[in-house]
Amino acid sequence: MEIWFIRHTSVDVPRGTCYGRTDVPLRDSFEEEAEAVRNNLEGTCFDAVYCSPLTRARCLAAFCGYPDPIIEERVLEVNYGDWEMTSFIENPTPEMLQWYEDWRNTKPPGGESFREAFERVSGFIDDLKQSGKGRVAVFCHGGVLICASIYAGKVAFDDALPHAFDYGEILKITI
Repeated sequence: MEIWFIRHTSVDVPRGTCYGRTDVPLRDSFEEEAEAVRNNLEGTCFDAVYCSPLTRARCLAAFCGYPDPIIEERVLEVNYGDWEMTSFIENPTPEMLQWYEDWRNTKPPGGESFREAFERVSGFIDDLKQSGKGRVAVFCHGGVLICASIYAGKVAFDDALPHAFDYGEILKITI
């Protein structure tokens, strides 16, 4: 089975803002960025197309020709809870400093740890393996791409955070 994880295009939030599950607006450059993604998908057939429920992923899926994807909660971005729409850089809280030390296991207040996000995404991939589908597309988020790359053995769990994916990037894994 081949899974194409497609990260959404850039969003209109200040750099350094933690926006995880917040439904933020797209940048004015959306169509230009989305056109590049659509070109990268051109001629590829998928047995199924899944999508995060957030607007930034759904808009990209629709632009790329998939207006009615299967909405999948397990491919939402990491839930940063009370940190949503705050700066990771300015005025870090003691909890944020703890998260910097152990981003794998530390849970933001009201949110989830990266390990929990990995388990959620892994469960989705495990279910896909059982589906019998040959190739699927998943319009989602950077954290999901990191989780999928760990699952596929492309990067070690402890080394994953620096392996961020660009907006519009596509990660292909074979399982």
